[in-house]
Amino acid sequence: MNEERLNRLKQIVHSLPEKPGSYQYYDENKRIIYVGKAKNLKRRVSSYFNKEQQSYKTAVLVSKIQDISYTVVNSEEDALLLENNLIKKYKPKYNVLLKDDKTYPSICITKEDYPRIYKTRHIDLKQGQYFGPYSHVGTMHALLDLMKSLYFPRLCMKPMKESEVKKGKYEICLNYQIGKCKAPCIGKQTKEEYQENIEDCRQILKGDTEEVMKKMRIQMEKLAAEMKFEQAQEIKEKYILLDQFQAKSEIVHPSNTNIDVYNIEADDKTAYINYLHIIKGSIIQAFTFEYKKKLDESLEDLLTLGIVETRERFQSESKEIVIPFELGLPLKDIILTIPQRGDKKKLLDLSGMNVKQYKFDRLKQAEKLNPEQKSVRLMNEIKNHLHLEKLPMQIELYDNSNIQGSDPVAACVVFRKLKPSKKEYRKYIIKDIKGPNDYASMQEVVRRRYTRLLEEDKSLPDLIITDGGKGQMECVRKIIEDELKLQIPIAGLAKDNHHRTNELLYGFPPVIIGMKQNSELFHVLTQMQDEVHRFAITFHREKRSKNQTHSALDEIKGVGEATKTLLIKQFKSYKRITLASQKDLENLLGEKRGKKIYDALHPLIEIVKE
Repeated sequence: MNEERLNRLKQIVHSLPEKPGSYQYYDENKRIIYVGKAKNLKRRVSSYFNKEQQSYKTAVLVSKIQDISYTVVNSEEDALLLENNLIKKYKPKYNVLLKDDKTYPSICITKEDYPRIYKTRHIDLKQGQYFGPYSHVGTMHALLDLMKSLYFPRLCMKPMKESEVKKGKYEICLNYQIGKCKAPCIGKQTKEEYQENIEDCRQILKGDTEEVMKKMRIQMEKLAAEMKFEQAQEIKEKYILLDQFQAKSEIVHPSNTNIDVYNIEADDKTAYINYLHIIKGSIIQAFTFEYKKKLDESLEDLLTLGIVETRERFQSESKEIVIPFELGLPLKDIILTIPQRGDKKKLLDLSGMNVKQYKFDRLKQAEKLNPEQKSVRLMNEIKNHLHLEKLPMQIELYDNSNIQGSDPVAACVVFRKLKPSKKEYRKYIIKDIKGPNDYASMQEVVRRRYTRLLEEDKSLPDLIITDGGKGQMECVRKIIEDELKLQIPIAGLAKDNHHRTNELLYGFPPVIIGMKQNSELFHVLTQMQDEVHRFAITFHREKRSKNQTHSALDEIKGVGEATKTLLIKQFKSYKRITLASQKDLENLLGEKRGKKIYDALHPLIEIVKE
C-alpha cells in the first residue's frame, strides 16, 4: 500500500513544471499539511522523496503525504508571498507557525471630521489609521502624552460631525475648562486647524518629527515678524518639547532613514525574530515574535519567512533591510545589508540584544511553570560545552578531606538531573593510604566506588567531576579507563590562587572550556562543587570529633564500657556527650562521676563545634 502511494506521488512529481511556484501537501483527509515555495518546483519537491537527503522529521512528513498540488507564479518573490499567505490561511501541521499569543497595543487616528487619537488592541481598518503595534507600552504612552501636550486632540469618545457642530448640538466639557482641549465641538477651534494638528500627529507617529519641527520654525519666524510674540512663544515651547523627545528617541545618526533591521535566535523547538523599524535614527517600531519549528528549517528560511510576515503586517516600505547573515531574499528593489561596523552595525547589535533577552525571558517563564525544563536546558549546555554523546542525567563529584594526613576521608555526591540525590551520597574512610596523599586517596575511593557499582550492576554516572585540576583528572582517568576499562567522561573544576573556582577543564590532555564565570551554568557547577566540599568537610569533622571524644573517655579513670554505653544511649553521639552540660552529666551519672567527665571533655568543646 505504501509502495503504491509513493509510486503515485512520484508520478505527480515527475510531471511538475520546472518553474517558480508554491506546492501543497495533503493528508488522507484532504487537509493541507505542508506549504512550501520553490524557484524550481520539480527539483524542490523531488528532494523530499530522496531518502539519502531525508532527515527523520522530513521522513515523517513524507509518510503522511497522500496528494500534491501546486501553483505556478511568475517569480520567486511571488512564490514567497503566496507561501506566506497560504500558511496563514490553512495553518498546516508541518509548517512553522507564528506564535502570536500577545496582542500589543496600537495607536489609532480615526476617520472623522474631528479625528480622535487613542490606544487600542483591536484593529479595524474601516475605523481609522493604525500605528504600531508597540511592544514597549511606555513608548506608546510617551507618544500619546507628547501629542496631547502639543496639539490637544479631543479626549471625548463620542462621534463628532462638522454639520452638528454648526447646529450647536454639542456642549462644552470639563476638558476645555482645565486646558486639555481647544473645544472644536463648539467652534472655538476650526475644523481646518484641528485637522492640521492631527496631520502633524500623523507625521510624529510615522517618525518624521523633523518635518513637523521645520514647519514650527517657519510659523515662529512668521509670527515674530508680525510682532505676535506671545503666539510665537507658544510655538517655541512646543518646538522645545518636540526637540527634547526627538533627542531621547534618537539612537543613531539621523541619516539612517527608513530602515528595517532583523536578528534571529533559535533553539531546537523555537525561532525568535526581532524586528526594528528605523526612521531618521529613531526606533519607530520594535517587535519580537516566535515561530514554532516543525521540520529542520534553517535560520535562513525562518528569517526569510519572518521578514515577509513583518513587512506585510506593519506595511513597511523600507528599501533597505539590515540582516545578520547572507539571505537569498527574492524581494524586488530591496537592498540587503550585513554591516560590519558603524551605525547600522550598532542597530543590528541592538536587535540581537533584544532577541536574546526575549528568548531568555521566555525560557525563564517556561521554567517557572515547569522547573524540570531548566534542568534539561542546563544539561544540554553541559552536553554541548563538553561535546558529550548524551545528556549528563547522573553526575558524580568527589572531594578529599584531611588535616596534615590525620583522619583522611573522602566523599562522593550524586546529582540526578542537576538535583542532589542525597540518599546516594557516600562517605569513605581512607584505608590503604598513609599520610597526606590526595591523588592516591582519590584513586582508592574511585576504585572502591565503581568496582562496587559494577558488582551490584547499578547505574554508572554520565559524567564525573573532580574537585581539582589536571592532576586529579588524570588520577581518576587511570582508574576509570586504564584499570576498570570504563568510558565515563571526566571533567575538573579548578581553583585560582584565592581558592575560588575559575575554570572548567575537560579532555585528555585537559583544556579549558570557555564559559563565562557569571553564567547560570557556571554558578550551578560551582554550587555542585560546594556541595561535595561541604559533605566531605562535615564527615571529616564528625570523624575527628568522634575519635578525639572516644580517646578522651578512654583516658578518664573510672569510666568503663558500661558508663560509655550509658552515655551513648542518653546522648546518641560522642559529639553530644562533649557538648553536654555539667548538670546533664551529673543527673545521669551522679555528681562525682558527672563532674569528672565534664572536666575531662570540656576542653574539647571548641574542637567539636568546628
